[in-house]
Amino acid sequence: MKIEIMTGNEAIARGAYEASCHLAAAYPGTPSTEILENIADNYADDINSRWASNEKTALEIAAGASIGGMRALAVMKHVGVNVAADPMFTLGMTGVEGGLVIVSADDPACHSSQNEQDNRLYAPHAKLAMVEASDSQECKDYVKAAFEISEKFDIPVLFRMTTRVCHAKSLVKLSDRQEVAVRKYEGNPRKYSMLPANARVRHAKREELLVELEEYACTSPLNRIEWGKSKKIGIVTSGISYQYARDVFGDEVSYLKLGLTYPLPSKLIQSFCEDVETIYVIEENEPYLENKVRALGFACVGKDRLPLLGELNTGIVRKALTDQPDPEVYKSEISAPPRPPVLCAGCPHRGYFNALRKRKRDIVAVGDIGCYALGINEPFNGFDISICMGSGFTVPIGLAEALKKQGDQRKVFGMLGDSTFFHSGMTGLVDVVHSNANVVLCILDNDITAMTGHQANPGTARSLTGEPARVVSIEAMVRATGIEEDRLRIVNPIDQTAMDAAIDAGIKAEGPFVIITQYPCALIKEVARTFVGKYCVIDQDKCTKCKSCLRIACPAIALKDGVIQIVDRQACTACGLCMQVCKFGAISKVGE
Repeated sequence: MKIEIMTGNEAIARGAYEASCHLAAAYPGTPSTEILENIADNYADDINSRWASNEKTALEIAAGASIGGMRALAVMKHVGVNVAADPMFTLGMTGVEGGLVIVSADDPACHSSQNEQDNRLYAPHAKLAMVEASDSQECKDYVKAAFEISEKFDIPVLFRMTTRVCHAKSLVKLSDRQEVAVRKYEGNPRKYSMLPANARVRHAKREELLVELEEYACTSPLNRIEWGKSKKIGIVTSGISYQYARDVFGDEVSYLKLGLTYPLPSKLIQSFCEDVETIYVIEENEPYLENKVRALGFACVGKDRLPLLGELNTGIVRKALTDQPDPEVYKSEISAPPRPPVLCAGCPHRGYFNALRKRKRDIVAVGDIGCYALGINEPFNGFDISICMGSGFTVPIGLAEALKKQGDQRKVFGMLGDSTFFHSGMTGLVDVVHSNANVVLCILDNDITAMTGHQANPGTARSLTGEPARVVSIEAMVRATGIEEDRLRIVNPIDQTAMDAAIDAGIKAEGPFVIITQYPCALIKEVARTFVGKYCVIDQDKCTKCKSCLRIACPAIALKDGVIQIVDRQACTACGLCMQVCKFGAISKVGE
């Protein structure tokens, strides 16, 4: 038997392969991104994998495959489930043909997200089965079990992960792929055409199957009691919290470790709680398990001691639930300096934000989700609002009306990136043009889905598997709305003269105005190769130390030993933005 060290994400990909998954679709988002990348890299011959424009599209692609008889996987981060919720709730009623597994990668503590919602609450709301894994071995094994549960109980399965399980590594025992044939498609409109008459019937059927599934959950190997040396304390837990509990309490206490967490196994929980003296419920974020324990009539220790916010760890659990001192660890009096994330050297968004801040008194800016979100930081202070993907184009419509109502003459600018435009920006663009909203929309096109690690999108010339793909033109889509020629500017954001002129034109215009900035991400491999041997230098005889070049916040430039200099020639791309802001001609390029 082959054993490998895998992250949870890698193990999910492996589990999908071993389970004979036939199709996988996703929209990239940390902490879930590597799942589909691993499927494409390692199992492309067996699993048809693809990036979708957004999570709703990904789930609907997977749903179509499932209805057609394939085993299918849809992958997204937790906020992506909000986007996919519309089809997901209905699929909870329709059921499946081939197994359908939906991965939700939650992000407690908001490491890379705009919130830390607990997606366990989606399962009872949408009436989906739910499975949670606590390590990489379980990720692989439980995905296989999830496909079986999906087909046995005619139900989509929400496979809920968290950041630590996604990214932590542990040993995984591998198995061979067990081929499962694609089921022959036979049309069944009463099951899959959700008109009200059919939906009411399917709802009743779902409730019947959920009762059967709860009975199964009470005996499922995914839910197990681990009796320890004592029954004085019994811990009810799931996911990564099980690992923290184990680290703190070891074999001194007993555990009810839950892996199939919707429907929750009432009889099993009741039996366990009756056999222990004191019940601890250890879980991150919402009191999902705790509410069930209390609803069954058992007093327990839970969120009265454990935090509702952020991640747990062994230290938090130990401090909250024991009298044990923290174990001795190596400590250093030296603390690392703060290092907030910054736009990379050569990033095109830097040119956009540098131009935008010059007009700060004349505009109110709305941001979105992407690398350009870093523009909110000093020194750019690039926008005031950022809600979710696509809101960079829709929030400005209402905000402009609010400012107009109070006599505020500032122009509202909205911004989003190329991948976000395809994800959920196009509808906002249509609303702006159709309603003649007095806003400026900025599409920051850097030729890639950069923030999550350079994934393909409809604007790139390759697919997930590296095959040639038709490029969907953002410019053509904008023009298709019928916007007038004089209301569209396409500029290189590094070119400050062109960028300034476009922003000024947008401010002066009445009604919709669109700016498309086009310049590739400096970290794209093919682009980065063109920078080799090119960098900027500063002539110290001409430099007045006015620090204008430092105000663009390029990590390749710094004040060191009293001298402003290019401190990282390897990072410098010779983009020339610093040359444009220097009024004394002190900066020049090498290698051009």
